[in-house]
Amino acid sequence: MTPKSKVVVFDLDDTLYKEVDFLKSAYTEIASTIIGKICGIPEICGLSYNSLRDQMLTWWRDGENVFQRLIETYHLDLTIDQLLSMYRTHIPQISLDSETKSLLQRLSETAVLGLITDGRSITQHNKVTALGLDAFMDADNILISGDTGNEKPSEIPFRHFMQRHITVNYYYVADNPSKDFVAPNRLGWTTIGLLDDGRNIHHQDFSLPQHMLPQHTISQITEIEKIII
Repeated sequence: MTPKSKVVVFDLDDTLYKEVDFLKSAYTEIASTIIGKICGIPEICGLSYNSLRDQMLTWWRDGENVFQRLIETYHLDLTIDQLLSMYRTHIPQISLDSETKSLLQRLSETAVLGLITDGRSITQHNKVTALGLDAFMDADNILISGDTGNEKPSEIPFRHFMQRHITVNYYYVADNPSKDFVAPNRLGWTTIGLLDDGRNIHHQDFSLPQHMLPQHTISQITEIEKIII
């Protein structure tokens, strides 16, 4: 087998999928778990899982403390920490869109694929499993800060790939200029920023110093094929 001459590493949230989909999944799970506590028999009180989830989404969009509002509005005998645990540990109902899945399949034929993402171990691993990323990436190439202890902009996770795959071209695809591109830029990687399509949870700031910005920007993730050579 011919050695692969490219390493293409991705961020996870708001890059390979939209993080708001995880949030919606979590709110749906929480609603289905606690609705009995709120009104006993949903069919009688007229409160549905969907309406409760939508109420939570409205609070979130308005910048309110969703779990505090939930507890206060419905007099729940739950704490914010308990609701946060439900949010972080639930099995998410998320998936890759068809274009992203096809892209990963094509890239995996000629490149080593990997993931560098910040977040809690259980939360990020659940996302990886739900998205089926292990079909395209070896487990050793899925680096989660909750496992490694190295959050971006640390160079350590990027050096992991450089030590395992020498004399190749390295690419990092991500969305957040405040932390994603500093280390790979310094290490000589090609960095690619996926622009917010209006659904990202975190604001993108492109007024940052040059060393923090991606070398390329794209509107659709499939556009990376024009950059990766």
